[in-house]
Amino acid sequence: MKIESVKKIIKEILIMLVVLGVVSSIISYVRKPDIGDHTLSTLVARDIDGKELDIANYGGKPILINFWATWCPVCKLELSNIERVSQKYQVVTVAVNSGTDIEIREFMKEHQADFRVINDSSGDISSKFNIEAFPTMLIYNSKGELSFSEVGYTTTGGLLARMLWVADK
Repeated sequence: MKIESVKKIIKEILIMLVVLGVVSSIISYVRKPDIGDHTLSTLVARDIDGKELDIANYGGKPILINFWATWCPVCKLELSNIERVSQKYQVVTVAVNSGTDIEIREFMKEHQADFRVINDSSGDISSKFNIEAFPTMLIYNSKGELSFSEVGYTTTGGLLARMLWVADK
C-alpha cells in the first residue's frame, strides 16, 4: 500500500471520529435531563450493601452521580471509567431497573467494579432527577450546584477533566 493511500485512510478515520464526536455531543445535549433548579436534591437511600446513603453528607466536595443499568450496553462499556473516577472522587451510582441487590452485586463482581451503587428497582430515583436515557451523569460542584450533565458514553479522561474542573469551583 502506498503512503498516500495510508494518509487518505487515516484522514477519513479522523474525519469520521470528529463527526461522531459532534453528533454524540448534539445527542447528549438534546437528551440531557431537565433537572430544574440545578442544585443537588436530597437523596437518602440504601446502597446494594445495605448501607444508608444521605447525599447531604457529601457536602463540600464535588460528586458524580451516574444513572445506569445492567441491561444497557453503553453502561457496560463505561463501567471501568466510572471505577477509575471513583478511586479519586466521590461517586454514587444508581442502577435503574436492573434487578435485585444480589443480581447487581454479582454484575459488579463479574465486571470488576467496586463503586457505590443504589438499586433503583422501581425507577423512582431516576424519575426524581428526570432521567430518561442511560447512562446519564450529573456532576455537582462542592456547593451542590450542577456543573455538568452528560448522556451517553464518556471517557475516563473526560470524566476526570470535568471532576477536576468542578473541584476548583
